[in-house]
Amino acid sequence: MKFTKSVKPSEVKRDWIVVDAKGKIFGRVLTEIATYLRGKHKPSFTPHVDCGDYVVVINAKEVEFSGTKLGTKQYHRHTGYLGGLKSEKMEELLEDNPQKLFMLGARGMLPKTKLGKSMLKKLKVYPGSEHPHTAQVKGN
Repeated sequence: MKFTKSVKPSEVKRDWIVVDAKGKIFGRVLTEIATYLRGKHKPSFTPHVDCGDYVVVINAKEVEFSGTKLGTKQYHRHTGYLGGLKSEKMEELLEDNPQKLFMLGARGMLPKTKLGKSMLKKLKVYPGSEHPHTAQVKGN
């Protein structure tokens, strides 16, 4: 009988993947990023182990959106105090802090546990084409 091999955390090999978001649709880029962060692109994928890779997103400010999401979609958060509901439009968030926009989108596609939080820490987002991870990325 053959059994499926479960990868241990010490056996995981992590790579650095660069994703260029320039001219791509936001949701499509996020699904690609979430797949890499989770490790589902590897044949040794194990659901209960963080076996994903590091992902570096460049040109985050130049990502495209379909429909009228950019002008109408809002992100809400609450401070915990009475009347403490804060809202930000997607357009303002993309202009001011594209890293937060990508983090919020990727967080929704990852597990809602400690495992998901550790996967999200491997996402690095930069608004331009420059990033400090050139030494880790292969092919640069």
